[in-house]
Amino acid sequence: MTRKRLLKILRSLLASALLNAPLLAQTVPAARYDTQIQTNVEKKLASKNQFREVKSSTENGIVTLTGTVDLYQRKLDAAKIARKVSNVQGVSNLITIAGPSVSDEQIAQQLAKKLTYVRVGYDNTFDYFALGVKDGVVTVAGDDRTGLGRDEALADLYNQPGVKDVISEIAVEPVSMFDDGIRLRTARAIYRDPVLSKYAIDPAHPIRIIVVNGHVTLYGVVDSAMDKNVAGIRAGQTFGAFSVENKLEVRTSDQPGL
Repeated sequence: MTRKRLLKILRSLLASALLNAPLLAQTVPAARYDTQIQTNVEKKLASKNQFREVKSSTENGIVTLTGTVDLYQRKLDAAKIARKVSNVQGVSNLITIAGPSVSDEQIAQQLAKKLTYVRVGYDNTFDYFALGVKDGVVTVAGDDRTGLGRDEALADLYNQPGVKDVISEIAVEPVSMFDDGIRLRTARAIYRDPVLSKYAIDPAHPIRIIVVNGHVTLYGVVDSAMDKNVAGIRAGQTFGAFSVENKLEVRTSDQPGL
């Protein structure tokens, strides 16, 4: 082997060692704390009765949680506890939900009722949530003006017996004084109409007004096609609104509201 060829190989080996040095520097210290991490995680989980069926293991600073809990919220809580332990690099949450068996239909009905009352008395007129449930996995979509309604809605989902997982597709609307003005003007136009004023009586079932960048969408359940059309007309007359999409549903005999 020529000297030139030998130098080329040595340079290549040196470059490889330098590239891998940060990874080695991270892995060795992380692994050094595994025993301590494992002890602390086990101690913290054991101090709470709801985690008695949860197991943990630690490798290179990564905590893996397995076992069972009875509510989805407790699965999230277990991971939160593990993340707060010193020197933990990450958490792999493989805990399963082993609470009571509840049908998708029951879960959907119970959650729909709970979400109806999210932010009642505050600004629920300007929030909208839609649910889907399949094999215990809940998907929730919609729009929320401040993020407070979203957080309250998710708390209801996380603590619902039978829920195995939650997929949140709730969008928080952009902060905009322009949109806020449209919201208020649209609400006044709708609720001051003699045909529609009755929808202000039950705060849990309002005509929901979603405004994003000047575009208005109406959601909810109304008593008749005429009410739906009048609401669309009133919203369309709102100063500043760029467009109006009327997604109101006409109530059927077995549909109390959304």
